[in-house]
Amino acid sequence: MRKFAAICMCLLFVAGCAEHDPILPGERTPVFGSSDVNMLNTTVTNLPDTYVADSAVDCPYRQDASNVIWDGQRKVFSGFPTNNSVQSNQQPICAHGYVYAGLTTGEVVKVAPNSRKIMWIADVFRRSNMTGGAAIVDIVTPLVMHDGALYVGGLGDAFCRINPISGDKKWCVNIGVAVPFIVMDDVAFVVANDNNLYAVRTSDGGVYWRTAVDAQVAPAYDNKIITVGKQQISAENGQIIDD
Repeated sequence: MRKFAAICMCLLFVAGCAEHDPILPGERTPVFGSSDVNMLNTTVTNLPDTYVADSAVDCPYRQDASNVIWDGQRKVFSGFPTNNSVQSNQQPICAHGYVYAGLTTGEVVKVAPNSRKIMWIADVFRRSNMTGGAAIVDIVTPLVMHDGALYVGGLGDAFCRINPISGDKKWCVNIGVAVPFIVMDDVAFVVANDNNLYAVRTSDGGVYWRTAVDAQVAPAYDNKIITVGKQQISAENGQIIDD
């Protein structure tokens, strides 16, 4: 009877832990309602001729490989180091008096630097990626704040739009991201780990189109053309432009 009770207690413990983040404490909700990418197979309209990146606010804080954010010699936030991570030059961004940072443990954190209070923590990875015991879920691409929304992509197969005030995810797309991406008003152009360029609708995460590319490098935009490495692609419909 005692053995049976002990087994039940262990099962309850595991079930409870399944609803918690594997690294940082606190209740979590699944990133995805569905693992499917919502393909719209439509063109992108009203594209500008040129792209001007959002002006980054001067952010005096730095971030080290152990997920610690520093204000000079003062710790603003202390995360957890991970053994399974990739080398990157990720830096925090600042907006409205707060610091936002992507971690090697697959989360985005918002911190009030003066009080060092953690305002929220948002997971940016698929939960199934954590079952193998050696998952790489680092957020290595620069965070982008655009038109009151925070965009973030990570190696844990998630590209997400996050409410910077509450930390709630408006949507996540089931794609991994390792290089910087472009965000405009209606669309984000993202080169993903599956060697596809995605045109993601910023309102709901639907994908206008996707096109296979030869290189995983940051895209560039000019005159409604996306350049990825040596390839040129129509930003409107994803068609490869021949030389």
